[in-house]
Formats: sequence, structure tokens, C-alpha cells
Amino acid sequence: MVETLWLVKKSDIPYTFIGEKDIVVLIEDAVLKIPTKPNWFVCKEDAEARRIKVLEEKQLTYGDIAKLILEAKKVVVW
Repeated sequence: MVETLWLVKKSDIPYTFIGEKDIVVLIEDAVLKIPTKPNWFVCKEDAEARRIKVLEEKQLTYGDIAKLILEAKKVVVW
């Protein structure tokens, strides 16, 4: 289970708050920052709209993100 789901719209995020059981999804303009950590992903549709190439396994669709929202104990939009 996901402890906290971080939906990040900006490239500056307080990294110290992110736990091992958390998932970070970069959305909107934050997709310009390529995810480098195992529990970090990008919104596929936002990356495609900005013509950003990201590994397939690092992409989540809107549907995937909606499922994570329902499964997470807490959701934070940054």
C-alpha cells in the first residue's frame, strides 16, 4: 500500500519528507524533471504534451494515477 502519494506540479519538492513507501508522480510542468528514483514517475499524457521522452516503466496514465489516489493513505499536491 502507498503511504503518501505526492502529485508534484513544480520542480521544487521537499525531498526530506518523501518516505520509502511513498510514490511521487510528476505532473504538469514538473515532468521536465526526469524521475531518477525508483518510486518516482511522470504523468504519461503530460510528458507527451511537452514532448518529453521518459522510459515506459516510469510513466503512469491518468487512470493509473486515479487508482493510486484511491489506494493511498494520504495524497499531497505540491
